[in-house]
Amino acid sequence: MSAHVTAIGEALIDIVVPVDGPSVEHVGGSPANVAIGLARLGHPTDLATHIGTDARGTRIAELLAAEQVDLAPGSTSAARTPTAQATLDAAGVATYEFDLEWELDPTLPVPAGSHVHTGSIAATLQPGGTAVLAIVRAARQHSTVSYDPNARPTLMGSPEQARPVIETLIGLSDVVKASDEDIAWLYPGEDIADVLRGWSALGPRVVAATRGGSDLLVLVGGELHQRPAARVVVIDTVGAGDSFMSGFISGLLDAGLLGGTDARERLAEATWEDIAPAVERAMACAAITVSRAGANPPTRAEL
Repeated sequence: MSAHVTAIGEALIDIVVPVDGPSVEHVGGSPANVAIGLARLGHPTDLATHIGTDARGTRIAELLAAEQVDLAPGSTSAARTPTAQATLDAAGVATYEFDLEWELDPTLPVPAGSHVHTGSIAATLQPGGTAVLAIVRAARQHSTVSYDPNARPTLMGSPEQARPVIETLIGLSDVVKASDEDIAWLYPGEDIADVLRGWSALGPRVVAATRGGSDLLVLVGGELHQRPAARVVVIDTVGAGDSFMSGFISGLLDAGLLGGTDARERLAEATWEDIAPAVERAMACAAITVSRAGANPPTRAEL
């Protein structure tokens, strides 16, 4: 039986406003996407978030229920459900405007021997960011942790403001994944491999950087490995990083390398050969997701 996973972070409604025609609304939020991806891969998962009981919140809750993701207690206490409006220009480039309040109970219990995933807006936006840090600190005593910075500059302030928060969470994590865009914003001009080595020195056993269509970089116990990106016809890249993250966590859970202090000890001794199958699963999940529209991660049967 796979360890239970608690994903912590935002679930929201993406409002896409095209140049012509009506706006379209989709359920979004990086941690919510990861939770759905894990549930589709057969892992018992819940999501601790902050949505309302309005129509948009009901839509999110119904989708999560359909995907067999449980909402943690207190997740529907928001006065209104958060939104992210993406206004597209003629070239299809989006400008984002967020309407998001983020709060969380810092005493949220996490089952012993489980796995916790967090990241993106929820880990940095106050007042909920402080609660996320408290939950992760407490959970780390008996569970493993993964983290994806998934930078959102319009909400995270300057890189100088965001880095201490992000690096603190990296230091509490066992597995960290970031995109090359995240790293370029946080550490302008620095070499990606050097940044991964710096993160590894803070504590995580495994750190990875996705680079779009370029090679994936994975640092395991100080050794850097590269994997070529899959060659697929890309429909869009929405949710690709989240799908990679859910596939990576899934593979490590199946290998017994996440899910409690015993798993952390096994992860500490793991070699590239132990990690590689999880990397392959992560890349396969991302490749399937980019080959179809929207944040639509695969099921285990599709892999």
